[in-house]
Amino acid sequence: MDNEIAKKVTDMFHHRRLNHSGSSLFTAFAATVISLIVFTTILVSNLSVRDFSAKVVTIEIKTVVPYLPLSSEKELSEGKNYSMKQHHNITIKEDNNDNLQVIELFGGKDVSDKFQQRATEFLRDDCEVNFMMTWISPAELFGKREIFSVESVFKSNPRSCLMVLSSTLDSPQGFRILKPFLDRGYRVMAVTPDLPFLLKDTAGESWLEEIQTGKRDPGKIPLAQNLSNLMRLAYLFKFGGVYLDTDMIVLKSFKTLRNVIGAQTLEPVSRKWTRLNNAVLIFDKNHPLLLKCIEEFALTFNGNVWGHNGPYLVSRVARAVEGTDGYNFTIMTPPAFYPVNWVEIEKLFKVPRTEKDSKRVQVKVLEMQKRSYGLHLWNKFSSKFEIEQGSAMDKLVSDQCIICGSVSLS
Repeated sequence: MDNEIAKKVTDMFHHRRLNHSGSSLFTAFAATVISLIVFTTILVSNLSVRDFSAKVVTIEIKTVVPYLPLSSEKELSEGKNYSMKQHHNITIKEDNNDNLQVIELFGGKDVSDKFQQRATEFLRDDCEVNFMMTWISPAELFGKREIFSVESVFKSNPRSCLMVLSSTLDSPQGFRILKPFLDRGYRVMAVTPDLPFLLKDTAGESWLEEIQTGKRDPGKIPLAQNLSNLMRLAYLFKFGGVYLDTDMIVLKSFKTLRNVIGAQTLEPVSRKWTRLNNAVLIFDKNHPLLLKCIEEFALTFNGNVWGHNGPYLVSRVARAVEGTDGYNFTIMTPPAFYPVNWVEIEKLFKVPRTEKDSKRVQVKVLEMQKRSYGLHLWNKFSSKFEIEQGSAMDKLVSDQCIICGSVSLS
């Protein structure tokens, strides 16, 4: 159609040129130029539309969870045998020794019995809520922000228990870090995890074996980060409880919450969730959603895309099974755990400079006090911010602290 329009325009000018032999050379030249402009405009227009469409699709994929079947369901529907080994037979170019050392931090030799015994003894019936965190960095980096996160757990849930899965904190140095809580009678313990034990009889078991033997590419993202994503799912499936990121500030009791995931974003018009986050996960042990997440992690693992094996993973699985019999869970709206997004988190650390900003912060704080169980600090973005005296975060620290030392959260 575009070519026909261009041809008609060209023919029109040629016709006029032939019927008016006295026309000037300028007229003929002008006709040619206009024809070229038409062709160029159509070409650019078509290319622009195609480019724009491609960009929209890319954005949609990243920000909105598509209604697509999980890879595991696709495999089964095609009659393929469920086997991790048939999907990825990749030769890893990098030295696998580094990955093996990382895996050792998540459960070395002869730790299985110790882990099971310690975990079972710690998770007694008198724990009102069983909280769990992971820590994959050196013990000395467990700083004021992380300490404040632990404080907030016990401030709002004093009869709860907190287990930190960490080989680095399961040390004399780690004990010294957590001792102030133990001295005050709170139940907290760091224990070296045993990932092979936690993954036993799940799809994650084969995935871990392939990583160890070099048959699966771990990708560019630090393997420890993805092991943490997997470990929280496996731990909750084995023991149940509440997983928290170490940059989550607890604001209320979690006693009444069961089988819950928090939505990070909503669709503006329909108000339906578009993305979940795995910074807070609350589930009974043996919950089928967790098993499905582990299966999806193993089958679709991508170590080169941030979030693919974490927030995007729980979003994919929840979207696929939501409303299905047997998968009973609740998706809470962003105010529950993510009342302030990462773009606006700085406003809580700073004293408002205008009356308008001051009112906005006051409204947000009041909303959190009424509706929020926790506040995610988005450490990746907020770690450089220091708390200004008189800011909303300054008040939050004073309200939620237990040890109440000098906290800068920087």
